[in-house]
Amino acid sequence: MNDAVVSKLEQRLGRLHAKQRLGIETEHEAQIFGQGINFLHIENWYSIHSLIRGTLKLSGLYWRGQRNAERVQVRHNQIRSQKLPSGFNGFTLLHMSDLHVDMSEGAMRRLMQLLPDLNYDMCVMTGDYRGATFGPFDAALEGMKRLRTRLREPVYAVLGNHDTIRMIPGLEEMGIRMLLNESEPISRGSDSIYLAGIDDAHYYRVDNIEKAASNIPHDGFSIQLSHTPEVYRQAAHAGFELLLSGHTHGGQICLPGSIPITLDSVLPRHMGSGAWKYHDMAGYTSVGVGSSIVAIRINCLPEITLHHLQCC
Repeated sequence: MNDAVVSKLEQRLGRLHAKQRLGIETEHEAQIFGQGINFLHIENWYSIHSLIRGTLKLSGLYWRGQRNAERVQVRHNQIRSQKLPSGFNGFTLLHMSDLHVDMSEGAMRRLMQLLPDLNYDMCVMTGDYRGATFGPFDAALEGMKRLRTRLREPVYAVLGNHDTIRMIPGLEEMGIRMLLNESEPISRGSDSIYLAGIDDAHYYRVDNIEKAASNIPHDGFSIQLSHTPEVYRQAAHAGFELLLSGHTHGGQICLPGSIPITLDSVLPRHMGSGAWKYHDMAGYTSVGVGSSIVAIRINCLPEITLHHLQCC
């Protein structure tokens, strides 16, 4: 690896975090079995991707699924909280996840059409910008650069299990503030809320919620960004009011009624898509914009979400 990139990452993240993430990537980024929270990682099993594609073509579902994958929907979600400062009443977050920009061309074209007409105060993205789980990432960065031109500031994001930490310098150079076990205050006048983000907790497991929350006041309204919703227990007990995530794709290929065949996650199935609640914490799992493995969707349309914060 380029020594200059390693040096940048060590300066940005600290030597230990950079060394840990890079080491795990080198050893495990293409591993099919055993690494991460769940045992099987079908996204890394590239020889089976053509089998899935061929089976869908034989069934006649492939072309319908291709069209569905381009039909990006705009969802709205209301978040009500007594802890929200009055200055943030009506504050809107644009949430996008699982873009997989380099293998989801139709969805990206539709997304670029939708973005200029949306009204929001801040954009957050919850990981998986690359289609593959290892190898080159230049095409993903180019796609993200084109997308960034359509987004209003500020833009915050976290990494997913498809993303290498080597993408960080490129993403931040284009004006995306990456949160890797970090937090940042968001201010409006004299009021503030707090946005935290963690590194991938599903596959690389280099998340550190304690570090991310360390500078957040105990009585502050706080939002956690995580690629996977599998950290719902830790986030709730750390005192976050809202957890925004993705990763599951809502199943991507679902039975009628949007019943997922698999969520590739260890969590209650009702948390696999949309809004949910755990104790006092609200949560939202985006089904994502792009597609993984094959660029199709069955009974599970892609989405972006506008979260509207409201005082109780």
